[in-house]
Amino acid sequence: MNWKKIAFGTLNIVLGVYLVLAMTAFNKPDAGRVCRDIRINIEKSVVEGFLSEADIKFMLNHDAISPIGQSMEKINLRQIEETLQSKELIEDVQCYKGQNGLVCIDVRQRIPVVRVMNDQGEDFYVDNHGKPMPSTDYSCNLIIATGHINKLYAEKRLVPMVNVILSKPFWKNQIVQLNVLADGSVEIVPRVGGHIAYIGQPDGVEKKLDRLQKFYRYGLMQAGWNKYSRVSVEFDNQIVCKRK
Repeated sequence: MNWKKIAFGTLNIVLGVYLVLAMTAFNKPDAGRVCRDIRINIEKSVVEGFLSEADIKFMLNHDAISPIGQSMEKINLRQIEETLQSKELIEDVQCYKGQNGLVCIDVRQRIPVVRVMNDQGEDFYVDNHGKPMPSTDYSCNLIIATGHINKLYAEKRLVPMVNVILSKPFWKNQIVQLNVLADGSVEIVPRVGGHIAYIGQPDGVEKKLDRLQKFYRYGLMQAGWNKYSRVSVEFDNQIVCKRK
């Protein structure tokens, strides 16, 4: 038996294992690093949401999951995502490690599109998917919807109409209130003009609004914004106005 060859082979194996372990440790970018900061990105929307960076940091601290000061190797990104995503105002969270001890958190929040103050005394927000949102101390510039509105109507009828309104810059700025009558039809309270615009049932809303906008441009611009008390675009191919 050649002991020299065996010893040489054993030495090569040990050296190889050592090099593999050394390279593995060297290639770990988080080895020995501590999280020094977090970067929070809240996705922007056409409507201002309720959350700020300070709110996200408060949630992290409140639930004792803030990564700041922790070893980068031991930070549980999945725990951070799942904890934040369980909050009622948050729709989705993506969390990942950046360079130089940075943890990045991308947040997509639930977007309120309308505030409902119905005839039953309820006051709640509804998001862009038609789901009720919890009450909040934050204030934001939203369309107010009043009248005969329950949560089913808000989801199936009201929010699709509001989403159309918000997609059009003119109407987003012009409409301040929607009032739902007992039969489910809708009145619009505009920001400019001393009249109520009646659209009937919230079907074909985009066409009705386009027709009303043309009437504003070619009718009220000539006759005056305060000439009528009520303008109806309920039916196709006609606009019915009531003088003051």
